[in-house]
Amino acid sequence: MNKNCFSQSELAVVRKLAEQVAAFASSEDNNKIIKRWQDVNGLRKPDRSPVWCRPVACWDELLPKDTLVCKNELLRDLEYNFRQIIIKRQIDDDTPIATYFPVQAHYDIVPPNRWGVDIGRHKPDSAQGAWAYDPPLRNVEDFDKLVAPRFEYNDHKTAQLLESYSFILGDIISVKLVYNLGYDNATLGTAAADLRGLEQMMMDMAINPELTHRLMAHLRDSKLQELENIEQNIHLSPNTDDPMLCSDPIGTKYNGKYTLKNCWCAGNSQEFDQVSPAMWEEFCLNYQKPIFKRFGYVCYGCCENLTHKIDGVLTIPNLRIFVCSAWTDLDVVLNKINKSHCIMWRQKASDVVFAKGKKQLYEQMENGLRKLRGQYYQVVLRELQTLAGNMDRLHVWTATAKELAAKYA
Repeated sequence: MNKNCFSQSELAVVRKLAEQVAAFASSEDNNKIIKRWQDVNGLRKPDRSPVWCRPVACWDELLPKDTLVCKNELLRDLEYNFRQIIIKRQIDDDTPIATYFPVQAHYDIVPPNRWGVDIGRHKPDSAQGAWAYDPPLRNVEDFDKLVAPRFEYNDHKTAQLLESYSFILGDIISVKLVYNLGYDNATLGTAAADLRGLEQMMMDMAINPELTHRLMAHLRDSKLQELENIEQNIHLSPNTDDPMLCSDPIGTKYNGKYTLKNCWCAGNSQEFDQVSPAMWEEFCLNYQKPIFKRFGYVCYGCCENLTHKIDGVLTIPNLRIFVCSAWTDLDVVLNKINKSHCIMWRQKASDVVFAKGKKQLYEQMENGLRKLRGQYYQVVLRELQTLAGNMDRLHVWTATAKELAAKYA
């Protein structure tokens, strides 16, 4: 590593931010946040349910890139990451901060385009406009081009990253190499729509179902092959530190090693939202279940409406968290799900952003939280695309949600 590539002034900026983050990571407030998540996901009564928001595209408003100081790419990424954490502390939601800085081991994907075909996008004409699918699988012959991706450990790049981060941060916060495969390992529909196109995928299920089965089987088998390789050849790190899925350690090591049984898996069926429960099970859920079976805990759902698919979701092996989106009927969920699961109650971003003030936010949430009383639940706001000029909206929403979560603890 060439230490001279880092300017002293930029290093000072990043190190000062890191000191603030490290101080909070070791604080009693952070310990309480972590315990809150561990309790609710461990199906124990927390002091109150955790409240968390994910700004997504709103970071462009909360932390514009042109406000960053650092020019060096690595330092700039660190600056951005630490400033995000500090802003979340100002928002004051239940974002758990790890007591170490994780350095993700680097893997090269072979082939680089992952599936052997290039996935395209029709770009929007304006900022924040909608993109459209430009799928590579346009006819039956194209399916023969599909390959299963391989993930090859890049020891050189991993060592470089570890050395750089240790030099920058090592005397401030513990720097830890992690072999973390993430969470979202069973959302096969996203890749399927990328490869075939969402509209064509819908048509295939009705008039050419064998093609959908062929595609979903390829995606399932590729993922299972990837997971097998990771479990056999990599010192896997448990993924139990982040919001929503922050939890106690899951299970015990096997022969001194962590396995997938010590990890969370998340999955959803957003691309199958508009199909019947029977078609969802046939073309989506049945291909996800073998993946879920490999993991210790499973979280299922995102923005899709699962009102009429709850019975199917409850057949998922190792299910711990049921995601009740703003489009899923909470009353039906509460009628079917008992305290053997945690409910992630998701808020509708547009209702939050365009509410007229705290009173309306309070009214929107109170009815649901009153119903959730006695359950194990989280309050989560995600998929925000804009704050529409309401720069304090996440602060107000968080304070309101925490107040109500305490009232109905």
